Amino acid sequence: MTAAFALATALLWGLADFGGGLLTRRVPALTVVVVSQVLAVLVLGAVVLATGAWTEAGPDLWYAVAAGVVGPAAMLAFYKALALGPMGVVSPLGSLGVVVPVTVGLVLGDRPGLLQVGGIVAAVAGIVLAGGPELRGAPVQRQAIALTLFAAFGFGAVMALIAEASTTVTGLFLALFVQRVTNVAVGGGALYLSVRRGGRALPEEGFRVVLGALPALAFVGLADVAANGTYALAAQRGPVLVAAVLASLYPVVTALAAFGVLRERLRAVQAAGAGLALVGTVLIAGG
Repeated sequence: MTAAFALATALLWGLADFGGGLLTRRVPALTVVVVSQVLAVLVLGAVVLATGAWTEAGPDLWYAVAAGVVGPAAMLAFYKALALGPMGVVSPLGSLGVVVPVTVGLVLGDRPGLLQVGGIVAAVAGIVLAGGPELRGAPVQRQAIALTLFAAFGFGAVMALIAEASTTVTGLFLALFVQRVTNVAVGGGALYLSVRRGGRALPEEGFRVVLGALPALAFVGLADVAANGTYALAAQRGPVLVAAVLASLYPVVTALAAFGVLRERLRAVQAAGAGLALVGTVLIAGG
């Protein structure tokens, strides 16, 4: 079940990233983040009320608050790094956040077998290669590298934090709700400051574009929430190390979605990365 939940996480995160990437071509990135999370809050709020999850409030919810603060900060840093570019360097480096939950798993006592170690190495290498790394001729600003590594650490920290936020399914609903409320507060504050500094909250065509994109925004927000939930379940039911590596295959899903939907050509290094990640997945699951 750990592998199944973790692979579901990779699928959901990959599709959410793909959808979010498409939306940011029409709507400012911060607005995409905030609106998608507001829609997720509304749905999760209804779930919390329907299941009585609020009765499970406890000190573990501070993990969810921390995840809600770190997540938007990491995402904003990643967007800034992408703007500084090049994407072929930033995207693969951003995948290195898997190191955080893997380290947590080792500290907690996870000891994978030899076959799984080989699978983990293959999967992590495949994840980085699937991002289409630029191996030469790509000048990179130090600020872009610093921002990317900060974002990677943040992404990994969110995985580790949300796994600790609850030990029950209904408690997980409450934890995810608290995380998203915090996301909205942090992201909304960043959007407000951006507008005050002359940034745009709406596309040039106006609010009607955002209104028309609401179904897609809802999908992005809910897919991200579901991914956090399935990852927490994966980490609670099996080795954290295995769950983290399999869940971190989401860049492969994003690359394949771009290939299948947008007909974007996969570079040879991306195709090799996808194949290597698949091999790693089989070895991890088989071990």
